[in-house]
Amino acid sequence: MMIHYIIAGICGYLLGSVPFGLVFTKMAGLGDIRQIGSGNIGATNVLRTGRKDLALATLLCDIGKAALVALVFKWMYESQLIGVVAGVAAVLGHNYPVWLKFKGGKGVASTLGLLLAMTPLVGFLTALTWLLTAVFFRYSSLAALNALTLAPIYSLFIENDKKIAAVYLLLTLLSFYRHQSNIKRLMRGEESKIRFKKK
Repeated sequence: MMIHYIIAGICGYLLGSVPFGLVFTKMAGLGDIRQIGSGNIGATNVLRTGRKDLALATLLCDIGKAALVALVFKWMYESQLIGVVAGVAAVLGHNYPVWLKFKGGKGVASTLGLLLAMTPLVGFLTALTWLLTAVFFRYSSLAALNALTLAPIYSLFIENDKKIAAVYLLLTLLSFYRHQSNIKRLMRGEESKIRFKKK
């Protein structure tokens, strides 16, 4: 029933819109994360505060909120598609949170949470792709875009479900839209690299 999708969408959006990066940094007395670095509320920007613990907590919570709501609604209605709807709504909530005047993150971690929850092998391969790209090229944004570009392809071949693959493709396109400034910096050679250790 349509009402099930509506409920899943609303609940997913509200949970997804919780800005954990902002909450954690404020609780730690670090001020408004939106005034630091890129101004993003995600884990990568939280890491710029020097607090690896807060960055890890933000990453896990941003992954977890999409995964949790997707799994709960999949279980409630015994429907993977309803679970996917809830997870997609969580990604949208993270990107456009009502509490922050619709100015949120880029949704990479939350998208990964959805993939891990609904299609675990696809999620694992996407995460592995991110890691390998990050290690070799040391650009977080490039790693995210590369991983999410391959996610619909992984899904199509592994799950053989065109509807789910199409949803993942839409999330990939959304991610490219949210990364416009990063793409421009990558093309100019001005994007900040990941530092795995201090020199």
